[in-house]
Amino acid sequence: MILSPLAETEKKETSINKIGKIEKITLFNNTKPNADIILEEIPKNLKGNIKILRSTKPAGAPATDKKIQEAAQSDLCILALGDCGSCTTWLILDALRLEKTETPTITICSDKFSKFAKELATAHGAPKLRIVEIKHPIAGLEKQKVIKKTKQTIKDIKKHIR
Repeated sequence: MILSPLAETEKKETSINKIGKIEKITLFNNTKPNADIILEEIPKNLKGNIKILRSTKPAGAPATDKKIQEAAQSDLCILALGDCGSCTTWLILDALRLEKTETPTITICSDKFSKFAKELATAHGAPKLRIVEIKHPIAGLEKQKVIKKTKQTIKDIKKHIR
């Protein structure tokens, strides 16, 4: 017998915060290989005078309460990168913790793990959690190939922050 950790449960709805005027963005790097390159490209492609805050956390673990509080000091938090099972899980759970602090989030997951990310968010009462995709794989690629894959992801992020 195989049990799914995504089973139906009685759950409370998690409110997803609207993205309003953006003056500060936290780029939350879970230290997966090449997540830093993805997050470096995002502010280069945004218009306006936006202050960028940076934070890091281990990929296979939750962010500390202090890191969540720091990230919640911005108008939007962009988290990267979910490209395996444990890192995707913790990234989504961290995004949900940030949404509960009234900080809007956008989470970047590879296309191979975005379905799982959406199912996990839904299982936690947040089917509308903003998750954008980047083409898998990311780890092991040269910088220019990561930047090329990031271009479409940035277009998808911009659709959320108009």
